[in-house]
Amino acid sequence: PEAVARKILLDTLTGQARTRQELADKLAKRGVPDDLAAGLLDRFTEVGLIDDAAFARQWVESRHRSRGLAPMALKQELRRKGVGDDHVAEALEQIDETDQRDAARALVDRKLRSMRGLEPQVATRRLAVLLARKGYSSAMGFSVVRAAPADAAAGAEGLVTDGRAT
Repeated sequence: PEAVARKILLDTLTGQARTRQELADKLAKRGVPDDLAAGLLDRFTEVGLIDDAAFARQWVESRHRSRGLAPMALKQELRRKGVGDDHVAEALEQIDETDQRDAARALVDRKLRSMRGLEPQVATRRLAVLLARKGYSSAMGFSVVRAAPADAAAGAEGLVTDGRAT
């Protein structure tokens, strides 16, 4: 049973890094006894094959850069994966407000290309909702949307900046 459990862990870790909780869930699903699983997970952690802190740092870097997710969304994802709060907080320190604003701005700029001909209020609402789904606060979302150049609003006269179209 130990060899089988070890193979399960190694096969699971081959494709990408996993959290300790994900691996524990995988072993439990495959019927590995809890005491055997705990011993193997401890050993894999000891030799560095399982490192939740490194996983969290890599996850935050990757998901923030590639998907534009804000710290709030990243925190939820890492918690679902079983990463401890201390590792989550440490990993999220990588992202400062400038990084968040740049990522939000990139999302808005990309989305603006497909919003040609929309009413300014509709475009503003959709952009704010997009940023909210990505975990940005409403304050930052509207700040970024307001800062979007009017000519990038794809044919609209501008975005709503203070409740009125510009």
